[in-house]
Amino acid sequence: MRVEVLTGAALDAALDDVARLRIAVFRDWPYLYDGDLGYERDYLQTYRDSPGAVLVGAFDGDTLVGAATGTPMEDHAEDFAAAFEGTGLALDQVFYCAESVLLPGYRGQGIGHRFFDLREAHARALGRRHSAFCGVQRPGDHPLRPQGYRPLDAFWRKRGYAPLDGAIAHFRWKDIDQPAETDHALQFWIRPLDRDRAPR
Repeated sequence: MRVEVLTGAALDAALDDVARLRIAVFRDWPYLYDGDLGYERDYLQTYRDSPGAVLVGAFDGDTLVGAATGTPMEDHAEDFAAAFEGTGLALDQVFYCAESVLLPGYRGQGIGHRFFDLREAHARALGRRHSAFCGVQRPGDHPLRPQGYRPLDAFWRKRGYAPLDGAIAHFRWKDIDQPAETDHALQFWIRPLDRDRAPR
């Protein structure tokens, strides 16, 4: 296994594999995302276009088995400006950790921490003061919630993140059990980047 930051031609070459990973991993709980490759390719264009973007890849040999992405928050101003209104935080001080996707057989080996380590280091190099991400909110009695499901809240808190009061984004996508797109609320989590290393 190796985990590394991809830039330039290597980043560009990996994006179709990242799209396939997003479709596969986000199909599971809690996202339940019924994705398609065309949409994913359009979405991932952001990482080609943004000079501040980062893509971290996890490889088993030459096979991409996990990926984590991030961009300056203002690259997503159209999507997230409303969620940050009233928080007192300027978008140009925040780095957005977008997806973090890893195939099930590779979980529990510390790769998730490496994904955050490398994205947060990138954010610090850009002079960002905060790192943030958002997670979908689902009701506890949702019919597709797996028995014994354990949310990632404890992992995120161990990294120093906490929910940002009132910062809720809304996106539409088609769930695997629905005939059409529906609205989904996503809670932002945030941590300051004024420390050299994240807590473990």
